[in-house]
Amino acid sequence: MSPDARVDVIESPSETSTAGPVLRYLSGFGNELQSEAISGVLPEGQNSPQRPPRGLYTEQLSGTPFTAPRAENRRSWLYRIRPSAMHRPFRRIEDRLLRTAPVSEADPSPNRLRWNPLPFPDEPADFVDSLTTIGTNGDAARRDGIGIHVYRATRTMTDRVFYNADGELLIVPQQGRLLLRTEFGPLEAAPGEIAVIPRGVKFRAELPDGRARGYVCENYGALFRLPELGPIGANGLANPRDFLSPSSAFEERDDACEMVAKFEGHLWATELDHSPLDVVAWHGNYMPYKYDLARFNTIGTISYDHPDPSIFTVLTSPTDTAGTANCDFVIFPPRWMVAEHTFRPPFFHRNVMSEFMGLIHGAYDAKAEGFAPGGMSLHNCLSAHGPDRATFDKAVAAELKPHKIADTLAFMFETRLVIRPTRFALETPELQQDYDACWAGFEKMFKG
Repeated sequence: MSPDARVDVIESPSETSTAGPVLRYLSGFGNELQSEAISGVLPEGQNSPQRPPRGLYTEQLSGTPFTAPRAENRRSWLYRIRPSAMHRPFRRIEDRLLRTAPVSEADPSPNRLRWNPLPFPDEPADFVDSLTTIGTNGDAARRDGIGIHVYRATRTMTDRVFYNADGELLIVPQQGRLLLRTEFGPLEAAPGEIAVIPRGVKFRAELPDGRARGYVCENYGALFRLPELGPIGANGLANPRDFLSPSSAFEERDDACEMVAKFEGHLWATELDHSPLDVVAWHGNYMPYKYDLARFNTIGTISYDHPDPSIFTVLTSPTDTAGTANCDFVIFPPRWMVAEHTFRPPFFHRNVMSEFMGLIHGAYDAKAEGFAPGGMSLHNCLSAHGPDRATFDKAVAAELKPHKIADTLAFMFETRLVIRPTRFALETPELQQDYDACWAGFEKMFKG
């Protein structure tokens, strides 16, 4: 993308204040972008001049090895008030309910699992403190697999920042907005949007609505990218121009600040005497971004039967095995159903991939009840699942005229490896003990 990338200006006033921030975004996915908070700060014609403008320090942030192929290489150059190297030694702090693969607290099983929405904690908790792991797979140290977490934040991160050295964070808000102040500038993610914070990028999560709940996929593997379109052609699904990255903004603060790092499965902290969100300008192709899921161009059948749910993939983390994802992020948005002679809800299914689902709002079209916004389900490798009895009965009796599925937004993290639930996930009162009952009572209809 040219340096003169289109800039979208979005006003995002906070509901808890009379004047919220004005957020400026750069458009495009995986592009070479540049941004400066003060005009003339970016060096011309080189990355690391002897004396950068205005006394800034030059720093490169590498998201891939230096020698990664050009098409895969991700890095950005930052021009900051103080170098990131300026900090004291880290110390271990409590991990709370945060876990990292490999986790062996409980044995995985072929049982289908579903949870009610996890309640907000009684004690104040910021984004980091509230991270609660539901399950993991793979091995973070080997850069393979994912961690699946829920956040339930009731307190803004104040004088505190966080970065994750184990994986990139795909954040899916379900209730309340997150204002993510990053090294690259601020971005806001509301329910119905997602945000991705790359591995190593520092940020602070603020709560414009007082509290926020949602889901997080911690991706240990290959960076998320747009899926190949194959026979679909050049257009469709998530369009690159709809992904937005923040414009540069910086904090020049000389106050005490705690910096928390997630490193090899544990939380560490150190103290700074300044804000590390002090990047005045940057350029590169490794930066945070957000995406409005309402912009997804849904593609489906206009004749009969179902396309595979992979047709709803927004982002994918591939593996060395073609077509087999470390993680696919899939959504089930509002859409028209027009298939003729077809059972229209999701069909009964057994999948070699493992599926974790969440519901952002509305109802999911395969379940008549029991799957509430903020809830989640886990169907591991080859565990049979599909519509519940009420949905089945309604679908087989329905008149097959065009029907709009509206007021819904569900998503799925689909992964090649079995997801191992944490002890918390199996012991929380929000785990539904009667989930299997939704498939009870399918009588024999065979007529021989």
